[in-house]
Amino acid sequence: MQTPARSQSFCVFSKLRSVGLRPTRQRVALCNLMFGRGDRHLSAEDLHAEAQDAGESVSLATVYNTLHQFTDAGLVRPLSAEGQRTYFDTNASDHHHFFIEDDGEMVDIPAGALDLGQLPEPPEGMEIVNVDIVVRLRRKPTA
Repeated sequence: MQTPARSQSFCVFSKLRSVGLRPTRQRVALCNLMFGRGDRHLSAEDLHAEAQDAGESVSLATVYNTLHQFTDAGLVRPLSAEGQRTYFDTNASDHHHFFIEDDGEMVDIPAGALDLGQLPEPPEGMEIVNVDIVVRLRRKPTA
């Protein structure tokens, strides 16, 4: 019988191999951290801090490189919200987000809560790949 950690690592190995990525120690560790808690939104800095807290020896550059590899492989979806900061969503399906400016937090908009109506025709020779909508929120001032 496999222990939960061993079973999770096996699952991560399969996930990485299924998208053509070699399961290196660092990819496996970062993949476990990213996907081990369900769908969520992380910046590279967030993931790096989690890796450090878990005792993983990875540089911030390695985290960035790995996240870009995960993006290219379709495992995560990048979201831009505040200037230079990019969040990586472990739910790579098409969906939209609220960005809570006060907290720097990205939250999924419930499915069906947003009606896009009609999208414009793309320029000749182009096709729409996906539509990312980020609705920025801030707390109302108290009276």
